[in-house]
Amino acid sequence: MKRLALEPEKVEQGLARLVLALIDLIRQLMEKQALRRVEAGSLTPPEEEQLGLTLLRLTEKMDELCELFGLAREDLNLDLGPIGKLY
Repeated sequence: MKRLALEPEKVEQGLARLVLALIDLIRQLMEKQALRRVEAGSLTPPEEEQLGLTLLRLTEKMDELCELFGLAREDLNLDLGPIGKLY
């Protein structure tokens, strides 16, 4: 029987990768929904500006967290096996 070698640093990075991938997926869905609302004209100009700034800050924070855990944004595109890549 082969022993599983667990390294705490890799467990932390793996968990961070999974959590950040899910957060990034939600961020992308929010961006698409925001774009639909902008195109539909259902937001006021101040709401559009606030939404844009919020999404920009979220993207910046994601970049910071990826750097903190030694991940590239491409690392968040998880391989789901027969289903394919996450996005």
